[in-house]
Amino acid sequence: VSTQSTGGVDTISSVTYNKVETYMLASTANDRNIVLYDCRENQPLRKVILAQKTNQVAFNPMEAFNFTAACDDNNLYTFDMRKLKTPLNVHMGHAMAVLSVNYSPTGREFVSGSYDKTVRIFPVGKGRSKEVYHTKRMQRVFCTHYSADSKFILTGSDETNIRLWKSLAWGQMGPVSARERAAFDYSKKLIDRYSEHPQVKRIKRHRNLPKMVKSISKEHMNIRSARKKKDDNRRRHAKPGSVPRVAERAKHVVNEEE
Repeated sequence: VSTQSTGGVDTISSVTYNKVETYMLASTANDRNIVLYDCRENQPLRKVILAQKTNQVAFNPMEAFNFTAACDDNNLYTFDMRKLKTPLNVHMGHAMAVLSVNYSPTGREFVSGSYDKTVRIFPVGKGRSKEVYHTKRMQRVFCTHYSADSKFILTGSDETNIRLWKSLAWGQMGPVSARERAAFDYSKKLIDRYSEHPQVKRIKRHRNLPKMVKSISKEHMNIRSARKKKDDNRRRHAKPGSVPRVAERAKHVVNEEE
């Protein structure tokens, strides 16, 4: 052992290297900490404590300072390691704990696997997933990885199977003629041009989900709505300024330590 660093008080569940800044690494532990290390030093650089346990961390291969954490509270959080007090984005959609996360080699999207038996693909700057994969036989998803060309996704789940998915669900396998490529590009431009139209937006966002995931997601939505209504009532009947508004991004970080 050339270097030994300590930064937590409980079992370390995962360790991840930064592929750009190769001397940087991050660890997650059962005490809800995400700890950043520099391999050239014996002490941790920074530490952030979240409200729930983090299961895995993945660094963005194109933006060296950014990483995404998969947490037990059904969400993923993208952080800038220079400012851990507030996440850059909160990625929602899973109905149960998120167990794994992995970035595409392009750095534009990442894939997550969850205890709710689904696999989701998130654009880096978006809070909602663009694709959801699931099958009747697939159980809890414990690991997810992109292929080197970012065209495929590998997942490992609880029923002892490894599955290969297309990263672009509607993408065609095999050779594509020039006419087919032009038709694909034209369709994509049409979708982008009319993406704000209510009907186009609804069709674009709609995904078929398992009944269990839909019912749990609906229950979570009702809980969030009730909490929001309670906060609004407290704010309405309290002294002005005594009940401040808290952004969604700031609700899940307990503390940051340097």
